[in-house]
Amino acid sequence: MPQDKLSTIGLKNWLEKETDAVLKPVQAKAQDHLQQTRSTLQNLIDASKMLLDNSQKEIEKRNMKIYNRARALNKLANMFLERIRRLKPPEQVSFDNLNAYANETQKTLTVIEVDIRNWFPRISPFFIMDRRKFLPVFEKTKLTARSLVEFLNKEYVKSKTLEKTYHQIGELQALEKQIAELDAAKETIKNERLSLEKEMICLEQETNQLKGKATIEQLVRLDAEQEALNSELKQELRHLQKPFLKMQALATYGGVGGITPTELETIGLYMENPFEAIVADQSGCAVLAQILEKLSVMLAEDKLKLKPEKQRKAEEAVEEFKRTDTLAKLRGRSVEVATRKKQILDSEEMKEAKLSLSQFQQKIEALRVRKVNVETEENFKESQIQELMERAINLKKAIGANVQSFMGQQIQLQ
Repeated sequence: MPQDKLSTIGLKNWLEKETDAVLKPVQAKAQDHLQQTRSTLQNLIDASKMLLDNSQKEIEKRNMKIYNRARALNKLANMFLERIRRLKPPEQVSFDNLNAYANETQKTLTVIEVDIRNWFPRISPFFIMDRRKFLPVFEKTKLTARSLVEFLNKEYVKSKTLEKTYHQIGELQALEKQIAELDAAKETIKNERLSLEKEMICLEQETNQLKGKATIEQLVRLDAEQEALNSELKQELRHLQKPFLKMQALATYGGVGGITPTELETIGLYMENPFEAIVADQSGCAVLAQILEKLSVMLAEDKLKLKPEKQRKAEEAVEEFKRTDTLAKLRGRSVEVATRKKQILDSEEMKEAKLSLSQFQQKIEALRVRKVNVETEENFKESQIQELMERAINLKKAIGANVQSFMGQQIQLQ
């Protein structure tokens, strides 16, 4: 035998060459035994049908002398037929298939024999000729079934390991085919994933190029200015956050302070996004000025019930805003940024850029979803391959051990 690693085909060819002279005759003999067993069982079926037909004829005669015994025999023959017909001979001859069939046949014949011992004496002396015809057929079937079992235990069992090895080689070949198919499918999926990644990179480059245009860059700078102004406004209004909350609560639940719905809405906007609030506040922060005036009265009358430190800081902040033009300057800067931003957003160039960016983002998102699905499928294929490879490794070990046991030679499978 070659010392190099063998493929499954090479191993099978070598085994056939080395063992056909042993295995094929045994399998041919097994086929003969199977055919004999099937033939005798068919004879037993025919003999059971004879009992069934003859007992039925006597039942129909309504002869009360033998009527009950005829019914008993009819029922017995029916039981024989049902049991025998349940025996299914194997389509392919192997030790395991034939052994299972032989064991099932033996069990069936044993049950039938018990029924014969129990019931035939009760039917006596009627149907004596029919019973005499049936019993030799039954005995012949028992002998044939016993002969099959003896052949299996004395001769065929010696080739069981060899036959099992051929079966394992067939399993291994099927696994190798599955692994090859999965590898090919995985490679196709991998190529699809790489293609998607390449397409995503191209789209992201186009997106970055578009974002690099002057209009987009201006908008990004204005967004940064807006965010900086918003933070600056929050800092200036920080001491009014708690008072504004108290004013909202009083106006909403107590109706105190004479706060109008417009003022109430403006307070909420100044707390959440002061940039938007100050831009929307027309006539130089007129609404905010009204709110600060009412806040000043509430602070003086201690209607907000603030802690002393917060009360003091709130009063100082209100006075500071009344005395200086800090808010007016911040509003001027904010309105300028908002105006420039609106001009850019309303320009045709920006509309086209936004449309292109939106389309690019949609395409990229769709590609991401496809990529996730492809990666999931790729990982699933890989896990299937690993599982099959593990099964293949175990089969190779079993095959090697079998060859070692019945041939005394070590082999290596690819």
